[in-house]
Amino acid sequence: MEPGGQDINLNSPNKGLLSDTMTDVPVDQTGSRVPADAAGAGLPEGLTEAEVEELQADLAKVEEEILTLRQVLVAKERYAAELKRKLGQTPLNQLKANLSKGLHDVQMSTAYKKTQETLSTAGQKTSAALSNVGSVISRKLGDMRNSATFKSFEERVVGVKPRGSTDSTEENGSQRLHSPDKSQDSAPF
Repeated sequence: MEPGGQDINLNSPNKGLLSDTMTDVPVDQTGSRVPADAAGAGLPEGLTEAEVEELQADLAKVEEEILTLRQVLVAKERYAAELKRKLGQTPLNQLKANLSKGLHDVQMSTAYKKTQETLSTAGQKTSAALSNVGSVISRKLGDMRNSATFKSFEERVVGVKPRGSTDSTEENGSQRLHSPDKSQDSAPF
């Protein structure tokens, strides 16, 4: 290792490793790594040497079984993916199916049904209230139109003739204020 703490030999298995990161790995006097079970050099409390060896053998067997089960699981997942591909089940189709199932499950839930009933009732009550407001307004406008004040106002408005432009042509019995055919050169904009 270099004094800076990094090995500059590009073929070295230790390249880029800092020297202080390897301080917790036990090594024997020859410099080789010591197995973790031998690093303590003592037996765990309450266990004999035979029990420790038996436990280590059991541990090795269980770890081997775990590795085998992982390999079997990966193989089964690949096979399942291949079967789905042959059946035309794409991830998008599966997502759609999952969403449809989830939506169906939500719609079948009691909370959804209660909420739907509550909103339906609220909508019906709101519709009835708006209908009542509309008829009240309509009735009030009818009452107002039949009032003496409104009739007097209406007579004044009908009697007023619009003040118009100098255009004296009549169209449909009313005086035209502006002629859309004539261009206005003096328009302010």
